[in-house]
Amino acid sequence: MSENADQPTVAKINPPVFFGSAVVILAFVIFTVAMPETAQTAFGHVQTWIIDTVGWFYLLAMGLFVIFTLGLAFSRYGDIKLGPDHSEPDFSYGSWFAMLFSAGMGIGLMFYGVAEPVFHFTAPPVGDAGTVEAAREAMKTTFFHWGIHAWGVYAVVALALAYFSFRHNLPLRISSALYPLIGKRIHGPIGHAVDIFAVFGTMFGVATSLGLGVLQVSSGLHYLFDIDNDLTTQIILIAIITCLATVSVVMGLDGGIRRLSELNLGLALALMLFVLCVGPTIFLLQTLIQNIGGYLSEVVDKTFNMFAYIPEDGPSKWLGGWTLFYWGWWIAWSPFVGMFIARVSRGRTIREFVYGVLFVPMGFTFLWLTFFGDSALHMLLTDTAGNLAEAVSADASVALFKFLELFPFGSITSMLATVLVVTFFVTSSDSGSLVIDMLTSKEGDESPVWQRVFWAFSEGFVAVALLMAGGLGALQTASLASALPFAIILMFVCYGLLKALRLEGVKQRSMQHLSNTPGHTAGGARSWQKRVQTLVETPRQKNVEQYLINTVTPALADVAKEFEAQGLDTRVNDEEDRSYLQVSHGEEVDFVYGVRVREYAAPAFALRNVKRKGTSDVERQYRAEVFLREGGQTYDVMGYTKEQVIGDVLDQYEKHMHFLHMARN
Repeated sequence: MSENADQPTVAKINPPVFFGSAVVILAFVIFTVAMPETAQTAFGHVQTWIIDTVGWFYLLAMGLFVIFTLGLAFSRYGDIKLGPDHSEPDFSYGSWFAMLFSAGMGIGLMFYGVAEPVFHFTAPPVGDAGTVEAAREAMKTTFFHWGIHAWGVYAVVALALAYFSFRHNLPLRISSALYPLIGKRIHGPIGHAVDIFAVFGTMFGVATSLGLGVLQVSSGLHYLFDIDNDLTTQIILIAIITCLATVSVVMGLDGGIRRLSELNLGLALALMLFVLCVGPTIFLLQTLIQNIGGYLSEVVDKTFNMFAYIPEDGPSKWLGGWTLFYWGWWIAWSPFVGMFIARVSRGRTIREFVYGVLFVPMGFTFLWLTFFGDSALHMLLTDTAGNLAEAVSADASVALFKFLELFPFGSITSMLATVLVVTFFVTSSDSGSLVIDMLTSKEGDESPVWQRVFWAFSEGFVAVALLMAGGLGALQTASLASALPFAIILMFVCYGLLKALRLEGVKQRSMQHLSNTPGHTAGGARSWQKRVQTLVETPRQKNVEQYLINTVTPALADVAKEFEAQGLDTRVNDEEDRSYLQVSHGEEVDFVYGVRVREYAAPAFALRNVKRKGTSDVERQYRAEVFLREGGQTYDVMGYTKEQVIGDVLDQYEKHMHFLHMARN
């Protein structure tokens, strides 16, 4: 994938998905802007229907996603790489974690880190408000909403996308995850419809976050500079920040998003450590441990708690405004965050991926919620919070600034918080535009810059439309509604991924079964002295390339000729650094055998023999390594005769046929 602005100018759009998504989104914006009151009323009816009718499905789905993800990590499939067997991660752990956190929920934490615990403390779903027990339950509930469930649904999408794209070379689109179920029809109307739903969910999930972000930025500017906190200001802010996001889009993934993500993480750490040091430090450390324990002890109960035995006008109404909103928000965000996580996770094993995605960002989130949320609750319990509770109840967007006002250097920290919200805003917008662009591109890859700019501005327009249609309430409804069809799609994605992994497990077992089968490459015309020479020599690149031309390609051509004589669809591809044979098996898995040039550091024992005057690669050696459809096999055939290469091809083909036999039965 291209990661910079120097990209082709020719559009690579997938017309059904691009124009279908654009038309639906444009119609929504026109309707909302032209008839804001009607839109607001419609949003209210939709939200009520979802909460009353299908709320149970949201809770069930989120629970199953977590179980599915953890099950994969603990299973035998955990060692499978998200990419070829020889692939390595594209980013360091530090950069990877920073991008996970920034893309996942940065704006939300800034908005709700103080507001949500205070809300639950002053108006709990059950029990008395303003008590120690209310404070304890407030943090348990907040942890539950921001814990493993959000990252579980992100992981489902990211796993499926990374696996099918990087390991099976399918486009990086949501529809690719359904390949085991519908096959090549992912490129037809069914696949297009799935991708349109993904675009729709992503657009409204990102727009919800942008709306929350701009509400908070506007409140921050009002607090710092007494700028009017009204719709006009919010629209201007969206325009400005969307332009900043566009600059990041032009810079690309590595140049823009990665650097902004690392900046976000640094600023967030600084603000969090300030609150820890200036606030009730010992109390915060104590509550952190207790909050984690409370979360772990009640996570299963809360996962499936519908308040079904309590009257509808009680906690069930609270459930719709909080838990179901979050679940809808996370599901709506999952195409965006999942695809972004997949894009930056190539080369990691499934187990490594799940542990990293589920637990590392969640750990940071728990630290943030404890330090900010429990600091606010400590102020309320000790009557040192001033009018914090009243201010939060009136306008959640001011919660963070009213909170920081109670600490030393309130103006400075509020300025830092505002900058942090802006950078999270920009990161979400440019990441979202990158993802939507990939969903609507013909090959599921990054397209010309103008296409990403188009989607960046579209996100801004949708955020404006939602703010005009009712502010926070419209944002919540948009998340809930856009999440419903995609939650159903995700159920099929889980099944498709499991089916593909089971098939891969069958192939691995078949390979192990035949690992001791006598090969056909031993012996031949090559003397044992020649074999020793081949094993210890350090070939140069031109030697290996010449070997591919003179020996490997003719061997593959002879095998292809014989396969074709037996009625098989076969072709040989000869490229600059590799030569490979592909045998088509129709609806079953194709066979691929190839040899490519690989560069390595020369072994120390051989360096004295490879030093050549006037050469710059005296410490490098090159191997002719075999690769199959699954990736590199890490063994070298340099020095094999033509007949021995043919024997190795047939050995691997025999294993492949055994795999197909086991898969059929």
